[in-house]
Amino acid sequence: MEVRKTRDMTVTAVMAAVLCCLGPLTIQIGPIPVTLANLGVMLAAYVLGHKRSAAAVGLYLLIGLVGLPVFSGFQGGPQKLLGPTGGFLAGYLLLAFIAGWCIDRWPESRLAGAAGLLAGEVVLYILGTAWFVFQAGTGVGEALALCVYPFLAVDAAKVVAATAVGPVLRAAVRKSGALD
Repeated sequence: MEVRKTRDMTVTAVMAAVLCCLGPLTIQIGPIPVTLANLGVMLAAYVLGHKRSAAAVGLYLLIGLVGLPVFSGFQGGPQKLLGPTGGFLAGYLLLAFIAGWCIDRWPESRLAGAAGLLAGEVVLYILGTAWFVFQAGTGVGEALALCVYPFLAVDAAKVVAATAVGPVLRAAVRKSGALD
């Protein structure tokens, strides 16, 4: 039992570290950057499932909250979580949980995995855009133009990539015995 718990915590921490590496890598195209963090969250959902991936994202957010530069543009601290893009960061938790739940529920179905990833991305967009409207004082239309429309194609490509690579990673991690 203890060995299993230790392995679970280790793999969860490794996925949080992957997020810490991917999160800062961005292309700034406006107030919301293109980042690889949500791809990392999607892969965490595949590898870890809903509970552990949400825990990995929570750990990533805590690391950034204390000030380590793990968020977009090598930034960190509470001002990043409470700023205009903080809703997207918080939305990573829901993306991980929703996508991971679908993947756990239907582990052999790539269609269910892709649907879970898309549903998680929609929730992430809603939360992130709503927070952006609140923080930046913009209208919904302007926020959608800044926070959603420019990212649809890139995020769709991330869903395709995660759906292609995620099951392979999941199988490899499970085969290694790192997770049951």
